[in-house]
Amino acid sequence: MRVERCHQRCLEAGGTPRRERERERWNLVCDDNWKGPFTVSVFFMGMLCGSLISGLLSDRYGRKIILFVSMALQTVFSLILVSSQSWAMFSILFFIIGFVQISKYIVMFILGSELLGKTVRIAYGTLGVCLFFALGSVVLPIFAYFIRDWRMLLLALSLPQILYMPLWWFIPESPRWLLSQGRVEEAEVIVQAAAKRNGIKHTAVIFENRSDQECMLPTGDKHAHTYLDLVRTSNLRNITIIAMFVWIISSVGYFGLSFSIPNMHGDPYINCFISAATEIVSYVIAWILLRTSPRRISLACIVVFSGVLLLLIQIVPSDHHVLITIMTMISKFGYAAAFSMIFVFSAELYPTVVRNMGFGVCSMASRIGSIISPYFAYLETYNKVLPFILMGSLSVMAGIFCLVLPETFGQPLPQTIQQVQPMIWWTTKRNDIIAVAEKDKKVENEHLNSQIDAV
Repeated sequence: MRVERCHQRCLEAGGTPRRERERERWNLVCDDNWKGPFTVSVFFMGMLCGSLISGLLSDRYGRKIILFVSMALQTVFSLILVSSQSWAMFSILFFIIGFVQISKYIVMFILGSELLGKTVRIAYGTLGVCLFFALGSVVLPIFAYFIRDWRMLLLALSLPQILYMPLWWFIPESPRWLLSQGRVEEAEVIVQAAAKRNGIKHTAVIFENRSDQECMLPTGDKHAHTYLDLVRTSNLRNITIIAMFVWIISSVGYFGLSFSIPNMHGDPYINCFISAATEIVSYVIAWILLRTSPRRISLACIVVFSGVLLLLIQIVPSDHHVLITIMTMISKFGYAAAFSMIFVFSAELYPTVVRNMGFGVCSMASRIGSIISPYFAYLETYNKVLPFILMGSLSVMAGIFCLVLPETFGQPLPQTIQQVQPMIWWTTKRNDIIAVAEKDKKVENEHLNSQIDAV
């Protein structure tokens, strides 16, 4: 009996759709079909690296310049990606695009958070950023339905990015970042210009002789901050560890369900469209919750609710496809809302001097969840409910951890590490919290003194 290799049979098969012919031309079938999901992981690996490096660069060189460099690089490499001639070339370019895309997203979010006031900042973080992300997700399956060739689809989605470039002359640098670097005059010019555009007549110098130190950094806090500052004090270290865990689980839930929805019962284009449309509603609800309720409680409730709903799927009969799809959509609805809330929450947890680095580390943790999320969806080939059990259990755990994070609702953005609010432990009394904060402040001051002595 003649044994024929799987990929040979696939390559000899005729009459396949254009997408399948492209997969065969790059040898992505049968024995090499692992390259398909791995390509998605490569993209998220690029986002992981970009999350880490972009925070350091923007905290050192400024928000605005890193934002526009990232946008330009994404446009250039997206257009080059259209001409990919091999899977290896596509994967390398896909990694670079993931790197610059998340860099652009993080810096854009931080810049908006630091430019806008408290009320507008919440609307920007949910309705401004996430809502338009959802609108893009709604448009994507429509484009994909009518443009079946992936090269033409990518070209149609990449060319509009050129329109971003003129925004350089309209988007200012973050005054908060300028103040953290001691560039008071530049921050003064930006704030005065904003006051003039808003019809506020203010001729006095804004940042001179500030006594409350809300925006200006302490005299000794002029050293270059690094990622070590995120773990140097116990309070900020605990915040970073728990925030990273919550980001990972939220990412696994969101992307894991996103990858599962096209494989569910029904038309994949319609499923993706409905899933994206429900995100619009979730972001509006997240915006309302952020305006009216405590961050940590709202986030914990949503994450736990999504996890419990996934755990309940295992008791639904397997032939009830519509009910399972609805429950999955509602869970993804919750994860989308949690994602938008954790973006705002994390930006408020970290002080200005390390905000972009802290946000970048959390986003990097989120990319770890994104990298492994396709394999959660792949578990369906062994057991249909196994992915839901794993994601549901981890989500309940993440929701509980949210409750010990500091509450930022109604609080000003911290400027220095000393101004970060302490963690909330159930067994910790108020005096113990104050003692921990004083200890962290002492450690930070010792570090600052060592930096001054070194200079």
